[in-house]
Amino acid sequence: MTFEAEVAARVAANETNETLRDDAKALMKSSIQAGYSYNFSWLGRPIIQYPQDIVAMQEIIWRVQPDLIIETGIAHGGSLIFSAAMLELNAACGGPADAHVLGIDIDIRAHNRKAIEEHPMVKRISMIEGSSVASDVIEKVRSIASGKRSVLVCLDSNHTHAHVLDELRAYAPMVTVGSYCVVFDTVVEDLPKSMYPDRPWGPGDNPKTAVHEFLKTNATSFEVDRAMDNKLLVSVAPDGYLKRVA
Repeated sequence: MTFEAEVAARVAANETNETLRDDAKALMKSSIQAGYSYNFSWLGRPIIQYPQDIVAMQEIIWRVQPDLIIETGIAHGGSLIFSAAMLELNAACGGPADAHVLGIDIDIRAHNRKAIEEHPMVKRISMIEGSSVASDVIEKVRSIASGKRSVLVCLDSNHTHAHVLDELRAYAPMVTVGSYCVVFDTVVEDLPKSMYPDRPWGPGDNPKTAVHEFLKTNATSFEVDRAMDNKLLVSVAPDGYLKRVA
């Protein structure tokens, strides 16, 4: 058996490993309560992601070789820097030389914009300030994505059902076949409502419920990458790695 086949067998076995899955769920709950994702940075900028999801995105970016990554939600800019760095590595290994990452946020704080614009990876980064679901922003992004060979989308802004569903309807069609629309923080659906007392989202109203609603009418074009879910287990994006298949 090849190493790749061994990996695939282990990942598949995780789906029915109840002990491992229960341990992962317990770790997710306790680590989210502890603010675990806020402890990491990428090339000097806070990334606010779990290391497992960072590695998953590295695998996808290498496999897909996008010439455009679209990200909603910028915050401190760590994810933009990460994506740009991965595109830089791809280019150094023969990937698209002009690959770019486009970040969208309704409020790009001045100190975060300054830090991003002063970072060496800014050469592969553009930003749009505005609502990701505003028609003018969507049209601008659609124009940028037009004609690209490989487009990857990451949704990580407002986490309400309505907002994420609007984002999915706007940006998922820009994803190229074989690439992904990654929806972060779907894990909210699996956590107690008491963990989000000051947020407009929670169980029943969150990115995962939006994903499930979206798939009701787009199941022939997108599917949840179960292998990624079974591999990670510790992830803020269960059911959120959506692969475009048609």
